[in-house]
Amino acid sequence: MRTYDLSPLYRSAIGFDRLARLLNDAQRNEVEISYPPYDVELLGEDNYRIVMAVAGFKDSELEIESENQMLRVAGRKQNEEGVTYLHHGIAARNFEHKFQLADHVKVTKAKLENGLLRIELVREVPEALKPKKIQIESVANDTQLLEKKAA
Repeated sequence: MRTYDLSPLYRSAIGFDRLARLLNDAQRNEVEISYPPYDVELLGEDNYRIVMAVAGFKDSELEIESENQMLRVAGRKQNEEGVTYLHHGIAARNFEHKFQLADHVKVTKAKLENGLLRIELVREVPEALKPKKIQIESVANDTQLLEKKAA
C-alpha cells in the first residue's frame, strides 16, 4: 500500500487537522474489519442507518456509544457454561466497530430485531450554520434618498 506524507498539510493549512488525522487513520487501517457484516444505508438527504448482523447476541451483550464524532458499537458474548461443542461454527465472537461521524450527525435510536441491529442517524445542522440569503441594497436608491433630504 502506498503511503503519503501529510506533514506539509499540518504546517500550511489551519483548521484542517481533523481531515489530515482522518486520512492518516485511514492509511493505517489496512485490515478491513469484516465481522460482523454491516450495511450503511442512505435513507434521505440527512438520514442514515447502519444495519449490523449480530445474530446470537442479546441486547444486554451489545453496547453503542457516541462520543466526539465517533460511534462505537461493541458486542461481548457471555460464555455459556456447561456447553460442550462437537462443532462450533456459529461466529458469535466479541467485536468492536468504530464509525467516524461527520459534523452534526447524531444517533437517534437503535433497535435489535431478528438478529439485526439497526442504528438510526440524522444530520442536524444548526440554524446558525445553515446558508443565509443576504439582501443586496441598491446604491442608486440611497443616492436618491440623500438628494431628496438635501433639497
